[in-house]
Order: sequence, then structure tokens, then C-alpha cells
Amino acid sequence: MPSLSRLRQLCPERQGVNKPQRFSSERGFLHWKACSSCVSPAKGVTMLNIPGLAGIIVFYLAILGIGVYAAWKRRDKGVNSDEVMLAGRSIGSFVGVLTMTATWVGGGYINGSAEKVFDMGLIWCQAPFGYAISLSLGGAFFASHMRKAGYVTMLDPLQNAFGRRMGGLLYFPALMGETFWSAAILSALGSTLSVILDIGNTVSIIVSAAIAVAYTLFGGLYSVAYTDVVQLFCIFMGLWLTVPFAMTNEAVGSLALNETNWLGSIEATSPEWGLWIDYWLLLICGGIPWQVYFQRVLSAKSPKQAKILSYAASFGCILSAVPACLIGAIAKATDWSLTDFERTPEGYEKKLVLPLVMQHLTPAWVAFLGLGAVSAAVMSSADSSVLSASSMFARNIYKNVFRQQATEREVIWVMRIAIVVVAIIASTIGILINSIYYLFKLCGDLVYVILFPQLLMVVHFRQYVNTYGSFAGFCMGFLVRLLGGEPYIGVPAVIHYPFYDAEHGQQNFPFRTVAMLVSLTSLILISAIAKLLFTKGIIPEKYDFCHCFTDAPSDEGEDKQELSQDDTLHVASLKKEQSSLQAAEGKLYMPSASIEDGHVNKM
Repeated sequence: MPSLSRLRQLCPERQGVNKPQRFSSERGFLHWKACSSCVSPAKGVTMLNIPGLAGIIVFYLAILGIGVYAAWKRRDKGVNSDEVMLAGRSIGSFVGVLTMTATWVGGGYINGSAEKVFDMGLIWCQAPFGYAISLSLGGAFFASHMRKAGYVTMLDPLQNAFGRRMGGLLYFPALMGETFWSAAILSALGSTLSVILDIGNTVSIIVSAAIAVAYTLFGGLYSVAYTDVVQLFCIFMGLWLTVPFAMTNEAVGSLALNETNWLGSIEATSPEWGLWIDYWLLLICGGIPWQVYFQRVLSAKSPKQAKILSYAASFGCILSAVPACLIGAIAKATDWSLTDFERTPEGYEKKLVLPLVMQHLTPAWVAFLGLGAVSAAVMSSADSSVLSASSMFARNIYKNVFRQQATEREVIWVMRIAIVVVAIIASTIGILINSIYYLFKLCGDLVYVILFPQLLMVVHFRQYVNTYGSFAGFCMGFLVRLLGGEPYIGVPAVIHYPFYDAEHGQQNFPFRTVAMLVSLTSLILISAIAKLLFTKGIIPEKYDFCHCFTDAPSDEGEDKQELSQDDTLHVASLKKEQSSLQAAEGKLYMPSASIEDGHVNKM
């Protein structure tokens, strides 16, 4: 590495500059980024940070080892879908709380929190607090009901109410949300590694995804849960260790609000209040219908424990967001001209605020531990979302729609193949698409607009909805949301709601919530109209092609026929002869029945 004096001689931009902290080895590792005028392309300067790379390799190997060990411990449990998808419903309180918290606290979660506080202030950093509230509401209104029914995936009650094929259609917004979420957090990791270690974005994404897939492939949820425990500790340690070192850096000013406005503000008469409210409702209600959440809920030992996990994870999410928000505030109070970075982050660089603080405001060893925190956050969410999407495909699409007689071994292998496919798709999107954050946001919109009304009605008001209403709600919600526009992916707004900003193509009215309410209203209204038309004989029963009010044909499955023969059949008797996965299947596809206290009763 060239000496300090030699670097200044080589670089015309550095001549006469007396800022030794910009070119120094005080941070423990020589880490100099040459500008284009410093070294000719022919000479080539390697940017690879060997000590940091060695540290991240050790961290990845440790995570892989824990995941493989967890899978090895469960090797005697046999080939069972319930075991792989839900860890045999044996997740305890301690591990359950940590794995649910780690699932939400992903790379996008901590990177995004720091970015928003730095860019727009704490008032616009809504995701951590919105998701925390959604976990509490999920625990209060959904966790106990879902766990008590013995479902395996979030789509089970939807397929129970609306049939296999309509439930399969509802899989697509869930799949898109999970896949783009994985892509977004893998992309966040790639950006972080490129800043601190100078490792290429593509390499970092592929390696991280491969590690997560390796232990998820054979260990399932059990491996994911136990690696989450280690990863969450790494997140807490890395982020909290970064804060004091960054705050005491000489380039960082005061965090007093009269000197640094890290809180942000919205004018009382600003139309942005509508957008602000819309995002709150999107995060709170749209944060519930995710398979990554219900996978933890359904793996709990009891309905009561499922509620406790949700409440505790809500607190854990807020606690995890505190250091990330502090890092964003520190970045806002920093005079970046006094750092190696030499300029205030702008544009795309704002998304790199958290790794930039680690890189330029802390010692090298702290930066590497912080990098471990970001890597842990990414892997703890990537493995969960990939497993969730794959579990729903194997059970709710492959088995329930296309091959009802598939064995459990066959379902497991389909799930493993799906894990690889989903990981490849997510990695490819994360590498190729720069606007991944906005694609993820759009899919979050679809989860809120389409899935939330459907799940809400099925869990709490099953008797008021049917397949006809479900399809109408799906179509109307999607259409209204699409007509509202999405400027980030080039979809123009056809409907201009009040306070529409034509210059930026932005809706300031809570139009996502309007689309959700249209979807909910269509679901209820069309269901009621269909019920009236068929039960009153206005439309002959032979036209009931969804079989909501008539018996389904014989090819709809033997489970339904057997349960229809005896309305008081006790579910526990099925469990003696079948796995819990098969027992849950016995509850599906009965549009005219509900399950209460282990009995099947007519509505």
C-alpha cells in the first residue's frame, strides 16, 4: 500500500490537503479506495478487504454449522411435512420469540430504518413501529384462532372457505410478497458488503442465498429457528456496539433537535398526511397476512403460546429498531466532509447510510461486527421467506390443487425444489433490478389490498363470504389499486384522488386503503348476492359451478365426502391414524362447515 505522502503526490485532487484521517491506518486495517486519477487502470488496485472477508467467512460457516446441527438433531423424526414446515409444532417460548423477532428484523428493516431517519426524519420511519403493532394485532385477533384450528399454512383457511383453486389464486400475491421481500433484503446485504468489504454485489448475494438455502433445505423450520437465535444476538450486539463509537466520532455533531432535525416534520396543512396515514394502515393491517408470521404462530405448542410469541416479538421489533434509528440520526448529524466519504450521501447513497456509518465513523473491528449484524439480519429473514413461499407452494398448490394423493415424502421433495427455485428467483431479482424496494412495496400493497380482507373475513366472519365474493374482491381490489398508479414502475394513475400531485405522479390520498375497502366491500356484497340468488332459487343450482351451495363432485376429494357423512366426527380420532398435516387437511374444503372445539358442525 502506498505511503500517505506518496498518495498525495499521486493524486492531484489531494495535493495541498492536510486531512490525515482520510488516508490512514488508524482504523486497524488499511482500506484505501483510490480515485480514478490516483492509479492507472493498467496497474490495477485490489479493493478486497482480506481481514473483513475472513471474518464474514467465519460468521457464515458458524451459521451454516448451527443450521446443519439443528437438522441433524431432528433426523430421527422421520419424513413428515409437519416436521419440516412447522418443526413438529414443538417450538418453545424462548426460541419462538427470538425466531419471530429475527424474521421481521431483516436487512431491509434495519437499513431502511436508518435510511428513513437520515432522509426524512423519524416521523416517516413507520415500518418498525407499524410492523410491531401488526404483530400485536395478529396475536390478539388471529394467532389463537389459526393455531387452534391446526392449520399448516396461512392459505389453509382460505382454501377451506373458497376451495382449492381460489385458494391457489390467492397464493400469487403471497408468493410475490415473499419473493420480493427476499430479493430486497439480499440486495441490501449486497450493498453493505460492497461498502465495507469491496465485495461485488452479485457474489455477496449468491453466497448469502446459498448459505441460507443449504441449512433450510434439509432442516426446515427447525434449522431456521435455531439459526435465528444466533443471528438475533448478532444483530443486537453489532448495532448497539456501533452506536457509541459512531456518536463519539469527531465528525458527528450534536443530536439536539435545535441543531439536528432528525425527528422530521409534516406541515399541519400538508396533503402528505393522507399518504402518511395510508402507510400506517398498510403496515399495520398489511403486516398480518404473511406466511412468515403464521409459520411461527402455527409452530407454537399451544394457541396461548402463539399469542404470547406475537406480543413478545412486537416488543422485540421495536427494541431492534432503536439502534438503527439512532444510526440514522447520527448520520444526519455528521459532517461527512470530515470523513473518508467526503460528501453527504445523496440519491442512491442514502440507502447505504447504515453501512457508511459503520465504515467511516467507527473503528474497523466495530465495522466488521456491524457487518455481521447486517448479514445476520439478512439471512434470518431470507431463509424464513424462502421457506414460507416454498411451504405454501408444496402444500397449497402442488398437493391441494394438482396432486391430492401426493405422499408426505413427495411433498417434502417438492418443497425442497421450490426452496431452490424461489431462492434463485429472489437472488436474480436482487442482482438485476435496482428498484427492488419499490417492487417489494407494491407487493406489500397487494398483500394489504387483497389478502387482508380475505383472511379477516374467513377467520372471523366465515358465514358471510363464499367463493364468488372472494373472486370479486380479488379482482376489484387489484383493479382499483392498479388504477391508482405506481410511478416507480411506470404505471400511470388513471384515477386521480383528492390532493393528487400531478408533477410527481403521487397520490396523497390514502388510496391503498380505499382499494382495500373496495376489495372488502366486494367480498361481502357479492357473497351476499350470490347466496341470495342460489338459496332463493333465482339461479338454478346447476349453475353453482363453485359448489358453494351444492355438493362438490366426487373428484373434489375423499376427505370432504367422509366428513360430510358424519357431522359430529371428532377431529382427534383422525389424529390417531394420521399425521397432523393430514388431520388439518381433513378440515379443508368444507364450505358449509366450521370446526369448533375439535368438532365439525354445520353452519
